[in-house]
Amino acid sequence: MIPTRARLPYLEVALASLAPQAAASGAEILVVDDAGPSERARALVERHGARYEPHPGPEGLNVARNTGVERSHGELVAFVDDDIRASPEWLETLLDAARKHPEVDVFTGPIRPCLEGFQARTCGREGPPITSLDLGAKDTEARYAWGANMTIRRSALERVGQFDVSLEHGGDEQEWQDRLRAEKCDARVLYVAGAAVDHRRVGADAHLRSLLRAAHTRGQASRHFDSSRGEAPTLGRELLTLAGCLGHVVRRRCPAGLTMVAHSAGRLRQGLHERRQDVESPSTVHGDPQDDFLSGRSGTVGGLDVLLRGVHDEAVDVWELAGGRRLRLGRAARHEPPLRRVLALGVERPERRVLAKEIRAELERSRHDVELHTCPPGEWGKFENVNRLLAAHPADGHDWLLLVDDDIELPRGFLDRLLFLCERFSLDLAQPAHRHNSHAAWELTRRRLNSVVRETPFVEIGPVTAFARSTFSTLLPFPELRMGWGLDAHWAALAREHSWRCGVVDAVAIRHRAAPAAAAYSREAAVAEARAFLTERPYLSARESQRTLTTHRRW
Repeated sequence: MIPTRARLPYLEVALASLAPQAAASGAEILVVDDAGPSERARALVERHGARYEPHPGPEGLNVARNTGVERSHGELVAFVDDDIRASPEWLETLLDAARKHPEVDVFTGPIRPCLEGFQARTCGREGPPITSLDLGAKDTEARYAWGANMTIRRSALERVGQFDVSLEHGGDEQEWQDRLRAEKCDARVLYVAGAAVDHRRVGADAHLRSLLRAAHTRGQASRHFDSSRGEAPTLGRELLTLAGCLGHVVRRRCPAGLTMVAHSAGRLRQGLHERRQDVESPSTVHGDPQDDFLSGRSGTVGGLDVLLRGVHDEAVDVWELAGGRRLRLGRAARHEPPLRRVLALGVERPERRVLAKEIRAELERSRHDVELHTCPPGEWGKFENVNRLLAAHPADGHDWLLLVDDDIELPRGFLDRLLFLCERFSLDLAQPAHRHNSHAAWELTRRRLNSVVRETPFVEIGPVTAFARSTFSTLLPFPELRMGWGLDAHWAALAREHSWRCGVVDAVAIRHRAAPAAAAYSREAAVAEARAFLTERPYLSARESQRTLTTHRRW
């Protein structure tokens, strides 16, 4: 079973190494494409005699693994990554071990790092910068199997259940095997020395910059996993570890050790993020524990945090300008997509007149055909007012609908760049990312360095939300809600049902400046309204929706 996502050159090597073995043993190869249906991918998979099962769109590695289990029937499920090359005897050796050890539920083997083009000097003391496993030349017990080379009996998968889809980039295989041991105290993992795979990185993926980025992401994930189990070390200890890694690089003159620095920095960054969440006052936490559609935090920025976040934003701005990304994006957006008809709607309060005027001026600078309509709030709520505007100015005939709050700052060239990236990545529901110095309740929506667009399961109800024409018949008119809390969780469920692509556009970040959530109405009333609204409607919980499915770093 091979989960893959838009890495056909890697997949081709993996299939070429596996197909002859599968044919000889009567095994089936199942490829689950988490990038969405692709005729090129289908042709490649079927050319190697494998079965192609695409997701409608990106849903995550562990969703793909679970799909593979559901859509297959073999007694053994051998999971490999799409960037491996199996040794010629890999499958035969695994099958032989499974026959000899019927009491064992999980098997693994050597995972040999293979960096084609990795040039950074190494002192030999640090571990490989990608997943590896080497327990020697003889079969032996292993603590854990890793996803690049992990075979599990179907009976164990049926007993223990699916992989946890909320875990990404680390901890997922370990969490499942810990559940196995809790269910079966004598559960074993057998390391089969003859069942080896090469874990490959080639081209730009083998350059130090890419390896550092991947290590940083894995560091964040490992800290998150440790925290979820109550096993995370203190921030002081994380800082000491980071200092030790830096000392290793300097003392040993070891550039390759920078991957350890990146991993440790990722852990520290995640720890700081968790501390910011923990120190929020209880008054900012929304609702009761059962309100799983809420973020659990206000996202309001203030005090010294404003200064620190402002510095962070300026650093990102300088990076974008110095690297030329902002200029390149502006040039690209002058020509693509073709002219679109955009309907922009919003509620405009008298006290926000100055900001609203700036918003209007920026939208009207767009090269697209923009029709902007606003109304005062009156006695109605946001979505009640939006529906009144839609009744007077229907969305039919428009390519995009834009809901815009009146308390935001838009960057220059906002709409042209937003539509360019939305259409380049086929987004149906989208929002610009929040700057760091912006009121934002969901950490998922704050902009990320070196990201252009992130595909996500979730898009907020505001302060700016973009709807493609493909969503109009399902979403319009909006439910008659005053505050609208919980509506975005329902949208996420509808997006999954209709295979819509949702995304946060990092390259076009806004600032939600004037008013944090619930500043103009009762928080308790907003939560009560959401509870009632979601009682009989499908929705994704915060845990399900706050995942990044794909990060696009180039357009």
